[in-house]
Amino acid sequence: MSPVFPMLTVLSMFYYMCLRRRARTATRGEMNSRRAIESNTRALPINVEIVQYAKEVLDFSSHYGSENSMSYTMWNLAGIPNVYPSSGDFTQTAVFRTYGTWWDRCPSARLPFKRTPPTFCSQDYVELAFEEQVYPTAVHILETYHPGAVVRILACSANPYSQNPPAEVRWEILWSEAPTKVNGPQARQFTPCIKQINFPTNLIRLEVNSSLLDYYTELDAVVLHGVKERPVLSLKTSMIDMNDIDEDEDEEKYGCGMDTFNKQFSIVTLREWPTNGYFDKLPYELIQLILSHLTVPDLCRLAQTCKLLYQHCCDPLQYIHLSLQPYWARINDTSLEYLQSRCTLIQWLNLSWTGNRGAISVSGFSRFLKVCGSELVRLELSCGHFLNETCLEVITEMCPNLQELNLSSCDKIPPQAFNHIAKVGTLKRLILYRTKVEQTALLSILNFCSELQHLSLGSCVMIEDYDLIASMMGAKCKKLRSLDLWRCKNITESGIAELASGCQLLEELDLGWCPTLQSSTGCFTNLARKLPNLQKLFLTANRSVCDTDIEELAANCTHLRQLDILGTRMVSPASLRKLLESCKDLSLLDVSFCSQIDNRVVLELNANFPNVFIKKSFTQ
Repeated sequence: MSPVFPMLTVLSMFYYMCLRRRARTATRGEMNSRRAIESNTRALPINVEIVQYAKEVLDFSSHYGSENSMSYTMWNLAGIPNVYPSSGDFTQTAVFRTYGTWWDRCPSARLPFKRTPPTFCSQDYVELAFEEQVYPTAVHILETYHPGAVVRILACSANPYSQNPPAEVRWEILWSEAPTKVNGPQARQFTPCIKQINFPTNLIRLEVNSSLLDYYTELDAVVLHGVKERPVLSLKTSMIDMNDIDEDEDEEKYGCGMDTFNKQFSIVTLREWPTNGYFDKLPYELIQLILSHLTVPDLCRLAQTCKLLYQHCCDPLQYIHLSLQPYWARINDTSLEYLQSRCTLIQWLNLSWTGNRGAISVSGFSRFLKVCGSELVRLELSCGHFLNETCLEVITEMCPNLQELNLSSCDKIPPQAFNHIAKVGTLKRLILYRTKVEQTALLSILNFCSELQHLSLGSCVMIEDYDLIASMMGAKCKKLRSLDLWRCKNITESGIAELASGCQLLEELDLGWCPTLQSSTGCFTNLARKLPNLQKLFLTANRSVCDTDIEELAANCTHLRQLDILGTRMVSPASLRKLLESCKDLSLLDVSFCSQIDNRVVLELNANFPNVFIKKSFTQ
């Protein structure tokens, strides 16, 4: 046999490995990665392509709208487009709660967790269910205002409409990219080049980062294209990168399977070496400092190299601050069990977005806190849908030093469970945004948690009398610095008066979309006179805000940095000039839909006060 044939066989095997590898990874981003195969390697469907809009919105982290309406809510993503291809600010779209970096520049801003991998930048998410499971060939996102927020698209192996839940839920990243600045707020159809996956799906998750946007992003619909049978890869190829053979790198970047992740936590047999090289010459503290810059998976990976580094990587001092949110798709009871021995000194723990669809059980969470909760100061549990009353009871019993608790969008916790929080008298920050907390439980919390400095009650629709709540805050929470009452439906000038009289340290107050407050009662002028330390004040969609209110703010709240008066009809350009001249630190002023403030006025104010971001939204 000619020697050319063995060589051809080797080349064929190598070519097959690369194609198999590419079938699993496909491309990441819009063909701008050096690891991408050129566009002619896209999968070739072997049957008819199915095109479907989202049938249902299953879960989301936040939205601008109310829990009791459809305006600006995530539920608008279900079904056919309502607005596209029109551009502008429309209530029929899906809008997240925040945009830009303004929320990181106010008194309620929280310190970031260290060791967050640079590839994880998601701030919000929404999960969409479709009628039929398909192998995705394309995902179209119809963005109608300030596009560019979507940073990740994922597919799930679980069928939300199946009566038999799978033994393991697997997530795969279809596309991922760092936040990018899009020129202009106009509508677009965003169609990134997605990777091919080896399972059918009807559950798609979008993750967004709005930090580079000048205003709220608005999404109208999501279209999933796919085929019923698994596609085969085209044999046409012009370039294959040798790096595609790196299995371990790909698992970290793309894989969301729990088995691989948990193996990194597990104890492995370590090889004996006569010496540890130069590491024996380094002080223990210096090695600890070097390792403190590694992400959690890298730390676990390094622990498998030798006994010395295993000792360092398992030292509880490496886990004082631990964020597992970037790995939400891979965290389960086994992960927590592996981490228990390393987290006995943990003070900050972020389990936001983790544990859903049965990944973390109540017993698994409880076991972890019983071992690791004694030193906890900060606990982030946003969107933790596994949480129930037992979990809150364990938190209050096992975390005696807890100062910060985030239960944002934990909408599965029953109302009576919140009574347990009153036992944590050390609390300084409590976030209950979009929870089912009721009035009785909240009054108890306010009565016993007098150290509270930051409190979020945005979109808490089950509270019947916010005036009574405000009165209790004024009497008991004298140290309050920030308060979120976003979309609180029944607070009046009486509650505002009690709040302003008792909580005079307030620096941040969100009264956006509170329709029962009327400027004619003097409630806003009273706020301005009683709260001179205000840095952020949101009076969003209150049409009664007038020149008198703005002038009182200019006279009394000279430290003001952010002001939102979207929708008012009573504020003139003259009062805004007084405000801008008086409040030298003002950086954000939202005058969208203010009928007396047209584009000409905004241009003039921008020219005279260039350090202030003056926002004027529009609808076409």
